[in-house]
Amino acid sequence: MKYSFIVPVYNRPDEVDELLESLTRQSITDFEVIVVEDGSAVPCHDVCEKYRGLLNLHYYYKENSGPGQSRNYGVERAKGDYVLILDSDVVVPSGYLQAVEDELNADDADAFGGPDAAHPSFTPKQKAISYSMTAFLTTGGIRGGKKKMDKFYPRSFNMGVRRSAYSQLGGFSKMRFGEDIDFSIRIFKAQLRCRLFPDAWVWHKRRTDFRKFFRQVYNSGIARINLYKKYPESLKLVHLLPMVFTLGVILLAGVALTGVVAWLLGCVVLGQWLVIAGVSPLLVYSLALFVHALTMFGSLHIALLSVAAAFTQLLGYGFGFLQAWWRRCVKGKDEFSAFEKTFYK
Repeated sequence: MKYSFIVPVYNRPDEVDELLESLTRQSITDFEVIVVEDGSAVPCHDVCEKYRGLLNLHYYYKENSGPGQSRNYGVERAKGDYVLILDSDVVVPSGYLQAVEDELNADDADAFGGPDAAHPSFTPKQKAISYSMTAFLTTGGIRGGKKKMDKFYPRSFNMGVRRSAYSQLGGFSKMRFGEDIDFSIRIFKAQLRCRLFPDAWVWHKRRTDFRKFFRQVYNSGIARINLYKKYPESLKLVHLLPMVFTLGVILLAGVALTGVVAWLLGCVVLGQWLVIAGVSPLLVYSLALFVHALTMFGSLHIALLSVAAAFTQLLGYGFGFLQAWWRRCVKGKDEFSAFEKTFYK
């Protein structure tokens, strides 16, 4: 068998149902699916039973240990030459596996990944969140692009690895967040061949509301510092941009607030200028986001939500980055003790 899909899941039976249904539509059918239930309180066992006769499906339940260890658990039981790792909140188009097959036949790779997109059926919030993670006006400008990249770091929502290479690397580490970037870094350190497969894309639902999305990107900011502590060379200028944006927003808000106070105290002209100086850059950026999203989606509603999603993404990541920097780089705590309540049971 050439391909094994590995899907870790935690309390998302409805999403697993959509993913498995999409896998029944693949034009290539010689593959297995391994679903690893990571200690869920709301299991997807009954959902998996629906597809027993439609897919070569194996369901496992284990105690909660995080997505990385759940993927390792699945790979240990896989039979395919390649393991295709998907998050439970994706849906694959019918030509996904054929696109992988075509790429491997054209130019072999030890590891690979593909881009993500928003499905037309996604809710306005899901489309806005997808926009914030992929638009060039945020930090998502190079995600899944077709331009030539010196290095492409696949992410766990859509990642493929030769099984022998996976074993060589020892699988995913015990990091609870950022473990996929850690894995990708080790791919390059081992001098394995890694490529972007631009046509092997997935529909990625991500989070369904801004509160959950903020927590997700906040954790990503924390993970970036954890990765920096492990691999100092991995921190690039682009990773600092959300932090700079966050500090900039705080500074501009302070300027505007100072202007309001000055205005109330009778310094009207000074107050007006300070308010304008504090608010104008944020309004210009918001307008640019709005116009770009409106051009993409043709919807005022989604365009407005995209502005909110972009600020949520940048501020969430920025605050997580700053908190992790303080705890790990200034206070000197290790990864586990610094965020025990956040990440680890």
